[in-house]
Amino acid sequence: MDTPLSQIFATFARIGVLSFGGPAAQISLMHAELVERHKWLTEKQFLQALSFCMLLPGPEAMQLATYAGWKLRGVPGGLIAGLLFVLPGAAVIMGLAFGYAHYGDVPLVQSLFAGIKAAVIVVVLQALWRLSRKALGGASSWILAALAFAALFFLSVPFPLIIAAAALWGYLVTRSEAHEPAPPPERPATLRTIAVWGTLWLAPVAVLWLSGATFLTDLALFFSQLAVVTFGGAYAVLAYMTQAVVETHGWLTTPEMIDALGLAETTPGPLILVTQFVGFLAGFAEGGPWLAFGAATLTLWVTFTPCFLWIFAGAPYVETLLARPRLRGALDAISAGVVGVILNLSVWFALHVIFADVTPGRFGPSVELASLIPENLVFIGIAVLLLLALRLPLILSLGLMAAISGAAELFV
Repeated sequence: MDTPLSQIFATFARIGVLSFGGPAAQISLMHAELVERHKWLTEKQFLQALSFCMLLPGPEAMQLATYAGWKLRGVPGGLIAGLLFVLPGAAVIMGLAFGYAHYGDVPLVQSLFAGIKAAVIVVVLQALWRLSRKALGGASSWILAALAFAALFFLSVPFPLIIAAAALWGYLVTRSEAHEPAPPPERPATLRTIAVWGTLWLAPVAVLWLSGATFLTDLALFFSQLAVVTFGGAYAVLAYMTQAVVETHGWLTTPEMIDALGLAETTPGPLILVTQFVGFLAGFAEGGPWLAFGAATLTLWVTFTPCFLWIFAGAPYVETLLARPRLRGALDAISAGVVGVILNLSVWFALHVIFADVTPGRFGPSVELASLIPENLVFIGIAVLLLLALRLPLILSLGLMAAISGAAELFV
């Protein structure tokens, strides 16, 4: 018997509102709701779905929610689950972006962000540690991670090229072994499914281009490209996005990018909602609040519409795909490369928080030692204590860090 859509709506509304803490916490919450509480998916089905979503570009937790809804009630269930996972956080981000655009330069606000930035460094390092324990199992995976870090940090090799090279290497070195016959696809996707969702994704981009809206067209094309190459989750793509947004397009400054991630950490929903914040600030700088609202909405559209395309087109073939060893080998190699990508992000963030003067060099960022900010080192130490030693919840830790840095501005 099909699960009622009303029950799917209620469950995923709860998940969407409570999905703080990044992908690991969100996936754990969905496991508790879908496998343990409602028993809508078996343990095997849940793990297979998670493996499939990790194969895809885009936010794996949001796509896992969409797949679960699709599994229960097809496309209507997938739409309900995916939208409810994103929309609560998107509404909060829109409000935060509006406030930041108007008040972000106030000294007290900046001091609050000093504590949040320190906590973000520790959060990214935590993500790096968790992923490295899963992804780095042998010498070859460690080498791949090191090469990915060196290519990004020292040589500024484009992120998509690193992902493609890792996938190709994993595919080629994995032996093609016999695999058990997989069952036929469930609710097989059709070309119509791909055409409909591809059109929904790209039609607004074409309309903007034809109308001569250069800024919005550039924004849509950039985040559409990002939606195709975001393997490894939000942390993995942030370094690539930051380089393009700050250095290539000049839409945001480096401090604004760091603040964007800090705010995204405080909201429910996928961390990749940071793209909405970026779109809002870019639009605000270009043409004020109305263009900012349109740019943020457009960014949301081209970031998440492809997620529905990947799921609705690929979900029927999950078991068939996961039975192929070489495909799993490519995924494992991507995961190893992503460790190096996140390490690059960690070092990049740390340098920009600890030093006031960081400039691009021939072989990676160059810092001016005299620009060291001692109080930010103290804040990082406090963040390590709160998050790693005391293991306080993320939202509480971020709030405490903001309060501590704000108090230091007022009373020290």
